Amino acid sequence: MVSVAPPPRLVDLAHAHGVATEYWDWQGQHVTVSASSIRAVLTALGVDAEGDDAVERALTDVELAPWRRTLPATVVAREGWTPWVYTHVAAGTGIRLEIHLEDGTRREARQVDRWVPERDVDGTMVGEATFELPGDLPAGWHRLVARLDTSALDPRTTEATLVVTPERLRLPPAVAQGRVVGLMAQLYQVRSAESWGVGDLGDLADLATWAAAAHDADFVLINPLHAAEPVPPVEPSPYLPTTRRFVNPLYLRVEDVPELARLEHAAFRRVAELATTARGLDELDTIDRDAAWAAKREALRLVFDVGLTARRERSFAEFCEREGDGLTTYATWCALAEVHGLPWVQWPEELQDPTSTAVATFRERHADAVDFHRWLQWLLEQQLATAQQEARGAGMPLGVVHDLAVGVHPFGADAWGLGDALARGVTVGAPPDQFNQLGQDWSQPPWRPDRLAELGYAPFRDMVRTVLRDSGGIRVDHIIGLFRLWWIPAGGRPADGTYVHYDHEALLGILVLEAERAGAVVIGEDLGVVAPHVRDYMSERGLVGTSILWFEWEDDRPRPPEHYRDLCLSTVTTHDLPPSAGYLSLEHVAIREQLGLLTRPVEEERAQEEASIARLRDACVERGLLRPGAGVDAVIEALHRWLALTPSRMLAVALADLVGDRRAVNQPGTNDEYPNWRIPLAGPDGRPVSLEDVRESDLAPVLFAALRGHTPTH
Repeated sequence: MVSVAPPPRLVDLAHAHGVATEYWDWQGQHVTVSASSIRAVLTALGVDAEGDDAVERALTDVELAPWRRTLPATVVAREGWTPWVYTHVAAGTGIRLEIHLEDGTRREARQVDRWVPERDVDGTMVGEATFELPGDLPAGWHRLVARLDTSALDPRTTEATLVVTPERLRLPPAVAQGRVVGLMAQLYQVRSAESWGVGDLGDLADLATWAAAAHDADFVLINPLHAAEPVPPVEPSPYLPTTRRFVNPLYLRVEDVPELARLEHAAFRRVAELATTARGLDELDTIDRDAAWAAKREALRLVFDVGLTARRERSFAEFCEREGDGLTTYATWCALAEVHGLPWVQWPEELQDPTSTAVATFRERHADAVDFHRWLQWLLEQQLATAQQEARGAGMPLGVVHDLAVGVHPFGADAWGLGDALARGVTVGAPPDQFNQLGQDWSQPPWRPDRLAELGYAPFRDMVRTVLRDSGGIRVDHIIGLFRLWWIPAGGRPADGTYVHYDHEALLGILVLEAERAGAVVIGEDLGVVAPHVRDYMSERGLVGTSILWFEWEDDRPRPPEHYRDLCLSTVTTHDLPPSAGYLSLEHVAIREQLGLLTRPVEEERAQEEASIARLRDACVERGLLRPGAGVDAVIEALHRWLALTPSRMLAVALADLVGDRRAVNQPGTNDEYPNWRIPLAGPDGRPVSLEDVRESDLAPVLFAALRGHTPTH
């Protein structure tokens, strides 16, 4: 279908709302976005753009929007900045602007001598007063309070959020002073004799302790641990959670819950039976989350019913108070799902609104079920803290580095509980690129940038805080999404989408502020089509970028290691590619051919990939890292030694590479066509590998040594 150029006034309206009307694709071709796609995206932003008259009205609304409110919704500034704040009041009304700092102190903002003509706004003459914020405000979450002199007896106040962020994130000492080397793992794959069919937080602590003690690893980077559905079918993708603020209780280690010891004999015996059944899941070809969670949930409910000691009860109450309404809303959604099933859009209409009287009544009548799900989150916080303490205690300067997914499930807890903070009628994805030539639809509702500002960015802040808690760092998947996201109209193809721009100064500033307070490093996954200024901005704010060896090329040759970025996490592979042994055998080409995801003949695709691999092998030979004709293990070692020659501050090896695994855990652009996120960790022969087996890996000392640049052995 040929795309018709959109009308000029529609283009103006789109640009006013940060919606792109054109872009350059992965092959360097200019693409004009269709008018229908633009209108659909504007509709998702709450803008009526159907027809010329509607477009004109919407343009007027854009122009008058700041004049219709006293204060901006949110002001974000950096330490040392002196931004101007434009306030609007009825003509003749006096106004003062105060800054209420989070420590309880107050400051006065200076009014700037700046004259702006009054204007008619909806029949009222409105004036503009300008204030300058002082440049010595501390970083933190503050409030702007405008005091309007409408009447001596009844002065009116209006408030807005003020966020002051650090100019630059200070790197943790280990990263600032040199290089750190770590391990990447999909935690659900890391199953041991103690876990119940899925790797858990006990396994995480054991994995981190082993990596630190045996190989001096500085960190372990794991997949997102965000919560999934509380009822089957449980979504297998850690990148399509029901919420990003809370954690998946599937990762709990039942035996580490203190209340387990207080079970009566019959209940304790039942838990032991459930453990035996769940551990039998390790014999399956794929990871069965539904069965694992069914067993674990029954066991955890038995433990919950024991009750808490007075000391533990107080700790739980403090946790619930700190997490507030967000935790209660999430736990209520879980309880509702257990009663009414999923998706929630099929619940009785009165239960689809989390603020309704019907939901409040349900919460009261099912208080025990709501408390159960709040209790699970309390346990998760404790076990995550323990895993981090043990990792640090074993010698890891960073410890556990967590992953933040791009978005959430369209029918999940956040989609229910966050209301219009998430856009409706669109999903997030990616335009066509070399590895996904039909584009990608991730089936996730995006943040609405306008509503985030209206809410003072609280949902974003709360989410980031949870992931950063008890963490040495955070990897932000597709960090480009904090600059712009690819919105796809519902029912359309990925290629029918367009980019929507976000206030990256606000989003990255908040990320920097929260990471600074947590003492954590921030790693931005900045792969794919990225404008040069994005990486410059990330570096300016102290964020670490991402480089994958297979994607690093210059003039059709492997990028020389000396040309890699300094502030970067560099690895050979990533979770969206097969492990290195699989990639070298063209597993990624075979999968895409089998699933019909190629847009050119497989022979051509295979030839290009073979040529790329050959060029990289030759480059390793030229560097003296590899002997001609060496086998797969030697090539993988050479590739990791190649990374050791880079200036990158962070290097990591994939756990799958340590055991010679070949199968991809995920094939982007697919759902059930491939068993994404359900592949257990396996050796070269495809047989499952346990955490106990990992400790005996012959490749582990070789690849960790390679990342540290030890003398080649091949």
